[in-house]
Amino acid sequence: MSWEHLRPGSSPVDWCEGNYIISTNIAEFVNTISNVLFILLPPLLIHLFKEYGRFVTPGIHILWILLIIVGLSSMYFHATLSLIGQLLDELAILWVFMAAYSLFFPKRYYPHFCQNDRKSFRILMLVLAITATGLSLWKPIVNAFVLMGMGVPTMIMLYKELQRVKDQRVYRLGIRSTAVWLIAVFCWVNDRMLCDLWSAVNFPYLHGFWHIFIFIAAYTVLVLYAYFYVENELPQKRALLKYWPINEFEFGIPFIYIRNPGMYSKSTI
Repeated sequence: MSWEHLRPGSSPVDWCEGNYIISTNIAEFVNTISNVLFILLPPLLIHLFKEYGRFVTPGIHILWILLIIVGLSSMYFHATLSLIGQLLDELAILWVFMAAYSLFFPKRYYPHFCQNDRKSFRILMLVLAITATGLSLWKPIVNAFVLMGMGVPTMIMLYKELQRVKDQRVYRLGIRSTAVWLIAVFCWVNDRMLCDLWSAVNFPYLHGFWHIFIFIAAYTVLVLYAYFYVENELPQKRALLKYWPINEFEFGIPFIYIRNPGMYSKSTI
């Protein structure tokens, strides 16, 4: 890496939105401001999950902080289209995946050599995250392949876990999360592969919609995996999916309420 990589426009990636059209200081204006949910919602999630963080694992708050970092990194990238911005954006997403896997990856899918031990699996995730980070700094294209390879298995595991749940609220949230994820992927692919078509109808902004939909999909999937973790490994704490501000109609922001907190144990970190 060199100072040249901080230069605006040094990234080989350029999305469909025209550069410096809306603002002379921001390369992709819509793609930049569409990250606002990554900044605004995590503080509320930290508040909603305060009991979960206290009685299950405080690691849940790391995920919400990492989402803020993703949003800030993405804003910087789209505002400058610099290579450093691109790497910060992609690496922040990578570390969200690795942190989430470390916390909530269902043990039934562990590789055999981890011997059903979450501590060993967390060490494996840390080693993989550091390795992928180093490779990405060496060859930035590596990160794109790593990220593409993590989204699909995450959703496949989600589908399998949903087949096991008895709470229909959880099942319905899983269906909605999957639908939003598919819409997000549609936006990403169309913006990347069919830019000429969308530009012809004066709507080169699908990547901005990707930011909105992928945030909704990401945080709801994290909520679901947080639920699965309690159900599979700490069932005595009795997880309950609730919504803020209107719980009765499943409208608003989902979070996990712990009905039987019990004794807090450092072993759950």
